Amino acid sequence: MNSPAELKYSATHEWIREDGDTCLIGITDYAQDQLGSLVFVNLPMEGDELTAGEAFCDVESVKAVSDVIAPVSGTVTEVNEELADAPEKLNEDPYGAWICRVENCSFDHELMDAEAYAAFCEKEHE
Repeated sequence: MNSPAELKYSATHEWIREDGDTCLIGITDYAQDQLGSLVFVNLPMEGDELTAGEAFCDVESVKAVSDVIAPVSGTVTEVNEELADAPEKLNEDPYGAWICRVENCSFDHELMDAEAYAAFCEKEHE
């Protein structure tokens, strides 16, 4: 399992990359592996307000539909529209295929570093 050190991770398997005044959000390698082949992403819209700990979009795989939970609160400023036509990019490159960019990020929930997240996934996989 791949967990880049420069990212922060949530217990619901989303990652966050701080990028200046904004944050990028996506799903982790562990999440995409557990979901299987993704066939649809119900993206948020620019201007949507995210609340940490609440669903802001969902992904559909051949197995199930799963909510994507906001790891931070803030306002969506950009959406990765490529995912609408190519949701499999989340499987192919989970840390390159971000879902949305958020401004005014508020870290209301506890996030993990890569080492803590890897240990968390190990326990979940037991």
